[in-house]
Amino acid sequence: MFNAIKADLKIIKERDPAARGLIEMSLCYPGFHALTLHRFSHQLWNTRIPFIPFKLIARTLSQLGRGITGVEIHPGAQIGSGVFIDHGMGVVIGETAEIGNRCLLYQGVTLGGTGKDHGKRHPTLADNVVVGAGAKVLGAIKVGTNTRIGAGSVVVRDVEADSTVVGIPGRIVHQSGVRINPLAHSALPDAEANVIRNLMERIDQLEGELAKTQAWLKDLAEGKTQQQTFRGKAQNLKDREILEFIGETNSENQKE
Repeated sequence: MFNAIKADLKIIKERDPAARGLIEMSLCYPGFHALTLHRFSHQLWNTRIPFIPFKLIARTLSQLGRGITGVEIHPGAQIGSGVFIDHGMGVVIGETAEIGNRCLLYQGVTLGGTGKDHGKRHPTLADNVVVGAGAKVLGAIKVGTNTRIGAGSVVVRDVEADSTVVGIPGRIVHQSGVRINPLAHSALPDAEANVIRNLMERIDQLEGELAKTQAWLKDLAEGKTQQQTFRGKAQNLKDREILEFIGETNSENQKE
């Protein structure tokens, strides 16, 4: 446990340019405080001695941490070492959530469940996952190593390793083996803008074809010599941006 706490301090210094020293990191980082309290409460949660209400004590300690830091972590959640909760206010981590080593969570993140089923009902994050501010990862899903989830996204399906996920619901817009910079939030692609631009180009091309057809019909009605027209290369729903945005499964269902 103490090695994990040491790793938590190390990751703060590594990923936060505002961190100036060990004392400041120990006293002024609510995310670190929340994780430290959780590591104690998690030990109590897993302790089984008859007639001693360790689970109640663990939940009480968890609620104390929630009131102090604004971060709510159920004592049953499993959290690896070197995890950084930046700013932290509004972060919620459910009972059966699992977080790998060196993950980064920003403020407002929810690792929540869906429904009222018992058993595993919260997400599992592999190592080096970055979850942007306000993102919601819901259900007993798995998020692969080195994945980056954009701010405000809602993820409800499994995500493979080395992916970038944005949108509501979350869609994979990029996947590669390239190591990502966890702080480079400005580098996230704008999937909606790409799709809108693609569709506008498609509309412009169709309007051009319609104008040519109307002119050809007018010439035909007036008995004028018909001139051969050439159609440009039309776009279609296999365009990469549209396919990634709506998901290949959805487009296949539409065909059926």
